[in-house]
Amino acid sequence: MTAPDRSSPVDGPVAVLANPSAARGRHRDLLPDLVRRLSAAGRPVRLLAAGTAAEAEAACHAALAGGAGALVAVGGDGTVHRALQAVAGTAVPFGVVPAGTGNDFAADTGAPADPSAAADAIAVALRADRTRPVDLARLTGADGTTRWFGAVLAAGFDAVVNERANRMRWPRGPRRYDLAILVELARLRPRRYTLRLDGVPHEVDAVLVAVGNCASYGGGMRVCPAADPTDGLLDVVVGGRFDRRTLLRVKPRIYRGTHVGHPLVRSYRARTVELSAEGITTYADGERGLDLPLTATAVPAALHLLR
Repeated sequence: MTAPDRSSPVDGPVAVLANPSAARGRHRDLLPDLVRRLSAAGRPVRLLAAGTAAEAEAACHAALAGGAGALVAVGGDGTVHRALQAVAGTAVPFGVVPAGTGNDFAADTGAPADPSAAADAIAVALRADRTRPVDLARLTGADGTTRWFGAVLAAGFDAVVNERANRMRWPRGPRRYDLAILVELARLRPRRYTLRLDGVPHEVDAVLVAVGNCASYGGGMRVCPAADPTDGLLDVVVGGRFDRRTLLRVKPRIYRGTHVGHPLVRSYRARTVELSAEGITTYADGERGLDLPLTATAVPAALHLLR
């Protein structure tokens, strides 16, 4: 079931979801200038107040219900992910100002890498009432819960590492993720996955599983290098029975997207992906997602991107 369609008021205010701590606060001081640049569209600009991820999603939903004419996310993939939960499947135009550590959705959909240039481009698009349609993926869990993602769903080793890192209280910062990698490498084992791709079943033993609407995750790792967010399809990349040594050799190749040429890697394409395995919590756009089993469905033109 798609999100309810909401018509966007022609002159409604521009709601802005900003994450001041994105990229470790590197762009925090830019926010007033970004708001000024967005105001050049001739619309009121309203910053949304949110202290947590749940509050961010609630604020976006409230802004759209209150008549916002557009929604802009200022931050990284996590901020985009929260905003997508409100704007997906609606007629409300959406813009991204990349200001995070990972800006994969912005990069893969053509946003300028410079935050100021991205804000200027959004203002120009707002003045011209110009958008372009972009696909999103809708997730449906076993209990009927639905979520959306724009870039990549991780359901293999990377998801397991993220889950462990998020449970750890020490050390702080990037070293916690590094330690989680070491722990999970020591425990590495292929898992049995059941995939149904447009109804066709596949049983695979795998270490890496990714479902991509876009090509990249993790700050430029092209895990689904052929994914196109305008083709109405999802790309599924499966890395099979890697041992530790093979995984460590293949992992750097993901940044270039050349890992798909490895004999243990298989690529598929489908509109609907049913995915099942024991003990996996997925990560979508780098954010904690749904437990397996789940269904991912490509939804063409689910987003009206300001470009």
